Amino acid sequence: MLDRTLLFVAAMIAGFALLRLSEADSFLDSLNPVFEVVGFLAVLLFALVLIYKGIMAILPRKA
Repeated sequence: MLDRTLLFVAAMIAGFALLRLSEADSFLDSLNPVFEVVGFLAVLLFALVLIYKGIMAILPRKA
């Protein structure tokens, strides 16, 4: 369970890295909008997954 949560956190950090990549001047400047969109979606998706998993961990399960 903890391994999967750490994987989601790592995916969020990778999304932040894609967002920060846009600030660096490189030969990939033409792909800048694509990196921003993919990075934003990765951060948003995995943040929502982590919030969902946190809420499900707090709520009692019906047996």
